[in-house]
Amino acid sequence: MKIGLEVHTALPTHSKLFCACSTEAAEPNTAICPVCMGFPGSKPVLNRNALEISLRVSAALHCSIIKNSYFIRKVYFYPDLPKSYQITQLEGSVGHGGYVDIGSKKIRIRRVQLEEDPARIIRSEDYSLLDFNRSGVPLNEIVTEPDIASEEELRSFVSELRSILYYVGIDIDKEVKIDLNISLGEERVEVKNVTGIKNLIDAARFEKKRQSDLLQSGKPIVKETRSYSAESLSTVSSREKESDEEYGFIFDPDLSFYPTSGIALGKPVIASEIASSYGKYSGTVKELIMLDRDSLRLLEYGSKNSDIKNVINAIELLKRHRGTSMPNEGFGEMLKYMDSGLLPNEDAISALMQGKPVDLAADVIDAKDIDDEINRLISERPQLVSEYKANKKAFNFIVGMILKKHRVDPKYVSERLSAIIGQA
Repeated sequence: MKIGLEVHTALPTHSKLFCACSTEAAEPNTAICPVCMGFPGSKPVLNRNALEISLRVSAALHCSIIKNSYFIRKVYFYPDLPKSYQITQLEGSVGHGGYVDIGSKKIRIRRVQLEEDPARIIRSEDYSLLDFNRSGVPLNEIVTEPDIASEEELRSFVSELRSILYYVGIDIDKEVKIDLNISLGEERVEVKNVTGIKNLIDAARFEKKRQSDLLQSGKPIVKETRSYSAESLSTVSSREKESDEEYGFIFDPDLSFYPTSGIALGKPVIASEIASSYGKYSGTVKELIMLDRDSLRLLEYGSKNSDIKNVINAIELLKRHRGTSMPNEGFGEMLKYMDSGLLPNEDAISALMQGKPVDLAADVIDAKDIDDEINRLISERPQLVSEYKANKKAFNFIVGMILKKHRVDPKYVSERLSAIIGQA
């Protein structure tokens, strides 16, 4: 099985790719102008911010940056495309020849290109509506080589790519559309506009079985474009797959060549690479920071002076309580207590979050006291060990008894109880 992806993400700009219209309008057809409506005689002007963001994406994906980027017209007719062509890139794409490291292998990136989004079609049983607010929104398209060979590699790649895009500043909570190109034989099939990792995996799984059944029965695999149905977990044929020649690609004479030299790209943040530097804790660190800038900030700040295990425990404690937006100074104070074997309660965490002083005696709990309390209660009911091994919920009443005496995170008590009983 060979899988290649075309990943489309909206860039975080305030205005569209070739005009000054807002990208954030709510009411349909209120952020429009002659350019994004495709009126005759209107002239596009490139949004330089979109170019810079796309270059940062290319750098984060280890791509070679083109010296002079340029645009082409992809000619085809569709109601959401009033010009009858889309402004996009091919050879003039901002980045070429990169990769994403998923641990087991490197998935090669063919190119990173800028293009405009078409309008939005809203369909009903009796009619269709067009909302041109989306027309001209800047998109980044990331095209991979067909290097993905399994569902697990597909999941790993998309997860890693989402993290990279997140740290570039792209809002991955917005809709990310992925075209899935998959082949088991000579011809590839494209499944258009799949959203979400689960849907992508299900679409790939269905296509793998469908194409495998065709090959085993001696039937040819048709080169076509299909769409995915989340309800039936299947793909259905939409149309025959177009060739590049059918799109009639031509250089866009309304736009120019755009030099990329002199644009500051900064150092890309690759969370998985940072996590790998923490040795045996790399797996836990990766889970904490893949999609959380504040966790990464606290990790880098705290690990300068504190034990990494305490830093991880502190971040996990914050995630369970109030999130990881705590200022560095408050986090440093929190680590002082934890480095001394003390566990801040919710009141202490709240105060540190607001930069307020904490009364050590009143607002923290000695973690050793919790362990001693657990051991005392177990000694009074030794049958708990066998009950625990038969049913993990058997010790819930001990958690409740400890919480009556101490204002402490119940998950922490449960973790300590599990550890202590598990060693008995």
